Amino acid sequence: MPPKVVSVGDVVETLRGFESEPFTRDRILDFLSGVEVERASLEPYAHFSPDRYTRNLVHADDVFELMVLCWQPGQRTPIHSHNGQLGWMVTVRGALAVVEYKYVGCNAPQNQQVSGLDCLAGATEIHLDRGPVHECAPGGPVATVDKTHTIHQVVVQGREPAVSLHLYSRPIESCVAYDLKQRRCWRRQLSFHSRYGQVVAEVETPPAAPVPGRRELPVIR
Repeated sequence: MPPKVVSVGDVVETLRGFESEPFTRDRILDFLSGVEVERASLEPYAHFSPDRYTRNLVHADDVFELMVLCWQPGQRTPIHSHNGQLGWMVTVRGALAVVEYKYVGCNAPQNQQVSGLDCLAGATEIHLDRGPVHECAPGGPVATVDKTHTIHQVVVQGREPAVSLHLYSRPIESCVAYDLKQRRCWRRQLSFHSRYGQVVAEVETPPAAPVPGRRELPVIR
């Protein structure tokens, strides 16, 4: 059956209806795989920046947060974790690639033994194995992260802007970012370019890497 066309507001209301029971990876995956989000309903949250991808908040409560990410050609996230939370990504416009990574080891494993976070970060010798690359486009599969597959990088593919819808349960205020050239990791505070359709600040979202000597990774083709 073709997916049901819904507005982003419909998505929020359906997810709020799910809150009476625990969010599970497959339950939310089944829902998002069966709907197509109207592009017009995302327009209030479609804010682009030439300097960095933007994170635009649609809804947040204690159980989940929903946001629209807007990407210009050549933009990408750093390699990053998701604090062991669940996440789903739907590509609405353009083409994205999700590159998976697996934690192998580091010289500060004790920093992972902390309540409320996946890791304090701060290692100066980090080892990750690169995993598969998933191509994401409108109408394609929903990309996910879970408690065991939590590290990845998202990269714009091609020369067209992209828009994606991201859902996290629970909300994530910070993550661990990784620089494989320097073999370091650090905790990166997350913020929004806009909240509920209103731009917060043109530079609220910080640059991806506060590590001296960082070199950008090549775009994945």
